[in-house]
Amino acid sequence: MLEKINRIKEEVALFKAATQEEAEEFRLKYLSRKGRLNALFEEFKTVAGEQKRETGQKLNELKIQLLDTFERCKAETDSGRLSDTQARDLTRPGDGMAVGSRHPISIVRNEICDIFGRLGFTVAEGPEIEDDRHVFSALNFPPDHPARDMQDTFFIAGDADALLRTHTSSVQVRVMESVPPPIRMIMPGRVFRNEAISSRSHCIFHQVEGLYIAEKVSFADLKQTLMFFAREMFGEKTQIRLRPSFFPFTEPSAEMDVSCTCNGKGCSLCKHTGWLEIMGCGMVDPNVLSNCGIDPEKYSGFAFGMGIERIALLKFETGDIRMYFENDVRFLRQFVPAL
Repeated sequence: MLEKINRIKEEVALFKAATQEEAEEFRLKYLSRKGRLNALFEEFKTVAGEQKRETGQKLNELKIQLLDTFERCKAETDSGRLSDTQARDLTRPGDGMAVGSRHPISIVRNEICDIFGRLGFTVAEGPEIEDDRHVFSALNFPPDHPARDMQDTFFIAGDADALLRTHTSSVQVRVMESVPPPIRMIMPGRVFRNEAISSRSHCIFHQVEGLYIAEKVSFADLKQTLMFFAREMFGEKTQIRLRPSFFPFTEPSAEMDVSCTCNGKGCSLCKHTGWLEIMGCGMVDPNVLSNCGIDPEKYSGFAFGMGIERIALLKFETGDIRMYFENDVRFLRQFVPAL
């Protein structure tokens, strides 16, 4: 019997299982009720008394070896490990983990927040599903304003006063209603407008709006703030220009352009003008201050708002806003940071 035990130990020492099926065959052959180990235990009953001690020790050693071998084979095949040669080659390099990246919209948003953070602006956020007052009425939009039309705004079915916010100015209203001046905050977030999707516009996009309210705030403060932002974001040689415009919640109002990366030569991105419009801005209308419970005789302020996608188009020279929403891995891999 000792010879049988030694022969099985030699067989097991050389055994290798490449698949789960082979590991199961090993179990059936040696460890099942009809396996060879069980047969040896039956035979052990007939061993002479003076040989039982030595034979029993060898039989227990074989049992432990068989169990260890089966567990090893099962673990290797269950985990889908490489071949035995590769698994035992400790000099092989490990599999490197793929490095991910932030989405380009998140990159630009964080950079904008960081720039204004250095000017003392803090971040405020609000709900994406809003009511008419915070999106329109408190911001001086008259009842017949075109922005209230179904072609521009997504309204929530079943609730005439619920809609998806069309701008993060709704957060400005909430801030002015709850925080006494001085106020110096930016409001990043996602907004929704019922617009046709093209290379330059989308029905979902992201904004960062800013609000500064204190005593004796002037348009000159607004201009210097935006000049600082433009040069920090696009480079110290960046130029800006302010063109008169109209917004219901600011007076006077302006559109701000920055010089294009083509250095005035003209390209498809700037429509060969040398300038790119990136935001609207202006002094907060006194009616808006009154609507939010702030005394317009004592306080004044400015507000601005920009689309993050528009900044990203200019910064990364992408050319198509739709690429930011398609989750194409080939595009997103370009923003993996260098290690």
